[in-house]
Amino acid sequence: MILKLISYAGTVFGFLFLTLSIASGLYYISELVEEHSEPTKRFLTRTIYIIIGIYVLLLLFDSFPFKLSVFSICSYLIYLQNLRHFPFISLSSPTFLASCVLVVVNHYLWFKHFNDIEVPPQFRYDPNYIPRRRASFTEIASFFGICVWFIPFALFVSLSAGDNVLPTTTAGLAKKSDDANAESPRFRKKATGLARVVIDSIRNYFYSAARMFGYDIDPNRGRLVI
Repeated sequence: MILKLISYAGTVFGFLFLTLSIASGLYYISELVEEHSEPTKRFLTRTIYIIIGIYVLLLLFDSFPFKLSVFSICSYLIYLQNLRHFPFISLSSPTFLASCVLVVVNHYLWFKHFNDIEVPPQFRYDPNYIPRRRASFTEIASFFGICVWFIPFALFVSLSAGDNVLPTTTAGLAKKSDDANAESPRFRKKATGLARVVIDSIRNYFYSAARMFGYDIDPNRGRLVI
């Protein structure tokens, strides 16, 4: 009885630690991408072309379904359009929304393909029919990890949700002046990783919820410090 309760507690704590580790890793990778956006763009572009080549090889040598393979290749061409203004992205842009839909559709169609063990009706009573070889778990997991999930996951970590506009001079409205040499405040833009935006939002939500129950984990989090 007690051992079973300990196992439940261990499972919960293990899941929490795993989630925190993944979030910390995403946060760190997002910061690296912000500092090295150009190499990241080149890496993602080349990786997309490599994965398209893998689909062609699977189609030729492993007899993968033609229509589904072409659909996935077209999906990667849509993913490639997100790199035009890398690392900046508009969350309401048609390209980004189409990419989100294609990720889900791709996952569903390939999962359905590998899970389909039904014998075609014309061969159900044929004693000489040889069923197609079923892929092993390792092969399916590797295919999904490299050819279905890797690029969408990398784009999520790499792309920036928008610009943080930070003033480099004293904030305030520039007064009108007849002097032609009057200078207006200058601004610079800094990218904010999409993964960091999501993680920060979730963290702020938990901090706010903790304050509601009287636990102030970080007094400065989410508050204006003067």
